[in-house]
Amino acid sequence: MNNQQQPTQHSLPQNYNQGGYYPQQNSVVSVGDWMLTIFIMAIPFINIIMLFVWAFSGGPNKSKANWAKASLLWMLIIMIISFVIIGLIGGALLSNLFSEFEIF
Repeated sequence: MNNQQQPTQHSLPQNYNQGGYYPQQNSVVSVGDWMLTIFIMAIPFINIIMLFVWAFSGGPNKSKANWAKASLLWMLIIMIISFVIIGLIGGALLSNLFSEFEIF
């Protein structure tokens, strides 16, 4: 006989959820808050600083923090693609320039 007691419905904590669904505990971001967010995103340099604040400070709503993290990731992806394209175009132009003047 096993002395370990199997958990029953009555011995589980009151807030235990067997279905795997955990309700979101953050409040919904209001329309006014989104309007202020969009306004701040239109201000150069402040927008990038605020994205870092919203993404990593832990203060804002979870959905706004996730949006800020996704925006920062998109900025990083676009910057990398831009540097690659500029590098390819710049390399082609420099190659053409060097072959035209026969410097090397």
